[in-house]
Amino acid sequence: MIRVALADDQALVRAGFRALLDSAPDITVVGEAGDGQEAVRLAAAERPDVVLMDIRMPVLDGLAATKRILADPGLDGVRIIILTTFDLDEYIFDALSTGASGFLVKDTEPEDLLQGVRVVARGDALLSPNVTRRLIADYARRPRRPEQVVRLDGLTEREREVLALVGAGLSNAEIAERLVVSPATAKTHVSRAMVKLRVRDRAQLVVIAYESGLVTPGWAD
Repeated sequence: MIRVALADDQALVRAGFRALLDSAPDITVVGEAGDGQEAVRLAAAERPDVVLMDIRMPVLDGLAATKRILADPGLDGVRIIILTTFDLDEYIFDALSTGASGFLVKDTEPEDLLQGVRVVARGDALLSPNVTRRLIADYARRPRRPEQVVRLDGLTEREREVLALVGAGLSNAEIAERLVVSPATAKTHVSRAMVKLRVRDRAQLVVIAYESGLVTPGWAD
């Protein structure tokens, strides 16, 4: 059973999400929070598998609350999906940089929301290829500060190749097809890259792929 916590300042929104999530046989809602501080306390108390976190909340916004939750070693297994009414690049980039595992707009289709929770709960990133490529294109236009440069010296050549494909938005199955290896082998390479780069999940691999300069717009098309 996937345990989910809801963090949104509007009770009606939380009620709607709760009804939807509780209708799924494999998902249960373990608590609700009306502001960012409550969300942090709820995560510490319930240790949910996934937190649906509104980006705009009183007391503490969703990005700050996400950062606090993910900085707590005791909450290592908690994954966060950022929710917002605005499909803006700046929010997506900030959410991923903060350590969130995914991003959804609030008018997402119900089945897509449920599937998104399942995807993040199993450790994958909730990003479609078109969103990922848009982020890469946006990031490529930004000047990088020296402290943003990520070193990939510890990765093998194949792991770098896999990291680049993750950054381009490819799934394990698509990576396997591109490299002519089995899906299990592709997954192993992704997992090893995560361990070596000390990241929590696939979403952070995406961030590293373009922060390191490994990926440039259009290269994988």
